[in-house]
Amino acid sequence: MPKSLAGQMALLVAIALFLAQAINFAMLLRERQAYRYGQVIGPAVTRLVDAGDRLANPTPTPRPRAPRGPGRGAPWNVQLMPANPIAAGQPRREDIEGDIRKAFQDAGIPVGQVIATVQRIDEQHPLPGVSPDRAKRLRQIGGELRVAVELPGKGWLTLRSGWSRAERGLIWQLAAQTLILYIVVLIPLLLAGRRIARPLRTLAQAARGFRPGEGAEPLEERGPSDVRAVIGAYNALSLRVNAMLDEKDRMLGAIGHDLRTPLAALRVRIESVEDDDDRARMADIIDEMNRTLEDILSLARLGRPSEPPTDVDLSALIDAVVEDFRDLDQDVTFEEAPRLRMRMRPGLMRRAVRNLIENAVKYGGGSAEVQLLPGEKSVAIEVADRGPGIPEDKLAAVFDPFTRLETSRNRETGGIGLGLALARAIVRDAGGDIALANRQGGGLTATITLPKT
Repeated sequence: MPKSLAGQMALLVAIALFLAQAINFAMLLRERQAYRYGQVIGPAVTRLVDAGDRLANPTPTPRPRAPRGPGRGAPWNVQLMPANPIAAGQPRREDIEGDIRKAFQDAGIPVGQVIATVQRIDEQHPLPGVSPDRAKRLRQIGGELRVAVELPGKGWLTLRSGWSRAERGLIWQLAAQTLILYIVVLIPLLLAGRRIARPLRTLAQAARGFRPGEGAEPLEERGPSDVRAVIGAYNALSLRVNAMLDEKDRMLGAIGHDLRTPLAALRVRIESVEDDDDRARMADIIDEMNRTLEDILSLARLGRPSEPPTDVDLSALIDAVVEDFRDLDQDVTFEEAPRLRMRMRPGLMRRAVRNLIENAVKYGGGSAEVQLLPGEKSVAIEVADRGPGIPEDKLAAVFDPFTRLETSRNRETGGIGLGLALARAIVRDAGGDIALANRQGGGLTATITLPKT
């Protein structure tokens, strides 16, 4: 089936036209056969029975005269021969033979064999013993009916008459009519289908490329009324989505401000705590709360990033992130990779890579190995560690926010937080995805896969 709307409409109409023409052909063929029976077979049977009756009864009762044969008033050629003149092996017409036998039985005339054939006549077909005028008429109509009826004790009663082979001409005529119908009906239908489908394709492209907050112009409402109604509904929906996201951003800004203010005040107040251990522990808790709050706000605002996509050297971006960890004396290695230009939001991608490395360092034995693996159609960023790994049935669950595994990778907390959830959301917004897999010999590998652009 064609995938386009216009193609499916054209195919259905083409099938309907073909079926209609097939039914029309069957009806015309049946009508043509009935006409030929009335014009050829009926008079031929009447002429044969009349001749047989005359041979069986020297003084027959008067019968109505059989009509003259087809082909410019040519008479029927009925003869009595001592032997069957029809050569063996000719294709026989059992329907005509049955009609002739029944007619003789109704007339009370005993008959033996009844043979009826239809032979094709063309310019190359020899016609011995046939006058030039008759040969010309036979070639014009295309065939000849030959009948031989055995009259026991008297010989064979034969008949030769023209047989019109009009079925082939009828087939070509209907084929031409079907072609004309296809041209007259399908071409306007395809044009109408394209006219209907064009605004639908525009709507599909706009829906796939919809980015909240980009301020795209509303789509022009064109096409049939149903299509215009769908486009109008899409325009109204996009306006509602943008309005809701604007309201959400204002609410998140207020929440972030209201939460950061007391956290900053707490940070000031803990300076008065005399115990250094307690003060350091409190500061760590406040810093963790600030990072969690920042992750929550970043994840909530990811659908409307303020950073525009730019051309970035992905290898240099990863190397810069790894250098930040090295500056903090973290055991993070990165194999040298060729320069690879890609279009992305560098700040968000840097954060996704950083989150994966932080998880590897924190929960994977204090070290991480980073690789950039270019492919033909995609690029892979692998972050591997040597930690205890994750049970296979929990690999998908760790991407959920604040997931806590029963068998913790970190014996103290076991928390994953928002790091993986935020990283996956960033990568998916860029058209890629993240997958986790346990390494042979221990450890976990997180792989970011990005399409080449």
